[in-house]
Amino acid sequence: MHELSIAMSIVDFVAEESSRLGAESVDAVHLKLGALSGVVCDALLFSFDLAATGTIAGGSRLVIEEVPVRIFCPQCQEARPVPSIQQLCCEECGAPSSDIIQGQELLVTALEIRP
Repeated sequence: MHELSIAMSIVDFVAEESSRLGAESVDAVHLKLGALSGVVCDALLFSFDLAATGTIAGGSRLVIEEVPVRIFCPQCQEARPVPSIQQLCCEECGAPSSDIIQGQELLVTALEIRP
């Protein structure tokens, strides 16, 4: 389960940032998680709780924004959603594309802290 190592990295990042900001506690960690990131959302939530125990992030919430896959369609010349993560083709015209512009994210976007 690589989600535990990812959760530990997130907790390390939170500890560094909260120390830099002079925070006494962290209420929430906001994360963007792409459908193609290779991370299972439920496993990450469980792992985060384990990894955060005994740290400044202990007891905080992990708020995950799931990001759908979007490609750049060469036919339509626009960013388009895909029918599924197994079919990387334009939902509108069906043209295949390997130009993924969204959906691979694994990014901490915000921290809710208390000074």
